Amino acid sequence: MTTQYPLSIFFDGACGVCSTEISYYRSIADQRVEFVDIAAIDFDAETFGKTIGEFQAQLHARDADGQYFTGVEAFRQLWEALPSPFYPLLSTVVGLPGIHLTARAGYAFFARFRHLFPAGHATSCPIAKKN
Repeated sequence: MTTQYPLSIFFDGACGVCSTEISYYRSIADQRVEFVDIAAIDFDAETFGKTIGEFQAQLHARDADGQYFTGVEAFRQLWEALPSPFYPLLSTVVGLPGIHLTARAGYAFFARFRHLFPAGHATSCPIAKKN
């Protein structure tokens, strides 16, 4: 299935780790990607058919057709949309069977404990309050 653009990336702007990484992607992305801060005061998760907890648990991406991708798959969709030959290649490599399984496990661990990473202390990451 082909991704329909624009691709919306839902990130947690209240998390230092998330903000730092998304800031980099923003600097290299083109019009195919839009970034949505789920920590923004006017963000309403219900508008997107999700809860704020679902959005906070892991990275989400949604294409123009309304299809959602989460976790590693959201990153792969983002990488495919970046105007660089490196990132689509990274997406392909991460999609390989053994690597994909490892990446999913690693991301699940990272997402759950990201508030413990140094940049996670930069702001008030809401995940830290739940753990």
